[in-house]
Amino acid sequence: MITAIVLIKTSVDRIPEIAEQIASLDSVSEVFSVTGTYDLIAMVRVQRHDDLADVIPGRISRIPGVEATDTHVAFRTYSQHDLEAAFAIGLDS
Repeated sequence: MITAIVLIKTSVDRIPEIAEQIASLDSVSEVFSVTGTYDLIAMVRVQRHDDLADVIPGRISRIPGVEATDTHVAFRTYSQHDLEAAFAIGLDS
């Protein structure tokens, strides 16, 4: 699974509507409304790199009110669950 973090600038008067449209896309797992330079952050998960082109420029960028995107592809994923499992190796429950 390939994970991309997409930073999104939008029309500020339409942030909730745009976030809902993005969240409804199949390959989008979460959308966060955030402070700072960008208005939204979307987590996109796909099977192949080529699928990113279908989702990000092909769908997200075409939503009315989306002004710009900045995409970051994850090399590796670390989560609290992964850390807990690693520290639990060899311990008796």
